[in-house]
Amino acid sequence: MAENRAYDWIDKSLATIEKAGWHRQVKQINDRPGAVIELEGQSLINFASNDYLGLAGDERLIRAATEAIQQYGTGTTGSRLLSGHRQLHQNLESAIAQLKQTEDALVFSSGYLANIGTITALVGTRDLILADQYNHSSLKNGATIAGATIINYNHCDLEHLEENLQAYRSSYRRCLIVTDTVFSMDGDICPLPKILDLAESYEAMVLVDEAHGTGVMGKRGAGCVEYYGCSDRALIQMGTLSKALGSLGGYIAGSAKLIDFLRNRAPSWIYTTGLSPADTAAALEAIHIIHKEPERRQQLWESIINLKQNLAHLPLLPSESPILCLKLNNPQQAVQLSADLQNNGIYVPAIRPPTVPFSRLRISLMATHQPQHLQKLLEVINSEFFS
Repeated sequence: MAENRAYDWIDKSLATIEKAGWHRQVKQINDRPGAVIELEGQSLINFASNDYLGLAGDERLIRAATEAIQQYGTGTTGSRLLSGHRQLHQNLESAIAQLKQTEDALVFSSGYLANIGTITALVGTRDLILADQYNHSSLKNGATIAGATIINYNHCDLEHLEENLQAYRSSYRRCLIVTDTVFSMDGDICPLPKILDLAESYEAMVLVDEAHGTGVMGKRGAGCVEYYGCSDRALIQMGTLSKALGSLGGYIAGSAKLIDFLRNRAPSWIYTTGLSPADTAAALEAIHIIHKEPERRQQLWESIINLKQNLAHLPLLPSESPILCLKLNNPQQAVQLSADLQNNGIYVPAIRPPTVPFSRLRISLMATHQPQHLQKLLEVINSEFFS
């Protein structure tokens, strides 16, 4: 049989990735999520997790998931419109709507699917999308799949956003502004109230990605929309169940009309198997805990303030969230510093292009981090930067 050389390009591509310092491999964690983990046989203080409230390993979520499996089985067996809908889904959507102070909510099987399905349902080839240049991949890919005209505005730059609205809005049927609220690789937050003001002036819709804001930001943990006092304004709120809520899945929260429309037009909801009973029940339990235990969020913010103050002498990117990033010169330095930290019992990942425009160490904090964990991190980082 003749050799098929159609795949030879993969070797060249991998070599290019390796040469640029962009090559990645998975790291195996062998126990429950938490502030301390076992990674490749080594016990490490974990500053790499999006489990901001420390709920992914919580016994109550585990119990809720187990009971749901015992009652409903391991899978939902079909799309929600066919055989996949359970009372658990309705309970979770009601709980999300209550948390977000919206009329209704819709749960997707992942946050990525929530963004892709919603954007493609809202806009098409006759429409305009204005997007923050640092948006998450799911927002970018959703915009591309929708076929709309896409214009990226400079990161959190309101003047640039308005310039684009002035120049292009009138040429399109609909306009959708899309932005993360908490930017996952930087830690800063978008200027939401002013974005909403511009949207009202130019008759534009706004979709915000609250993946890293849900459970963390705002007085009740409802996210940046609550933090900014914008819960009563017209917008579309997306979020995930996989970060502070310790489970898996995504959601859209908004008006009853919006949710009814998405049930009928969002392809990644219509044609996807419903979220598993275990994930649904775990997320529902997490929302109950958020309501009952505001001290978790308070502990998290105390740690954020403490660590920011003690890292102020280093090249720390501006942040208003549990994500703190140290700016570095190149991918090789990021990888080496991450390895040095790991050798000293600290797990902080190196984030490199093309995920971000420049390399960094990304530190993410959890409510379950103890003072001694933060102190150890500071000691090791200072010794590495000033050795």
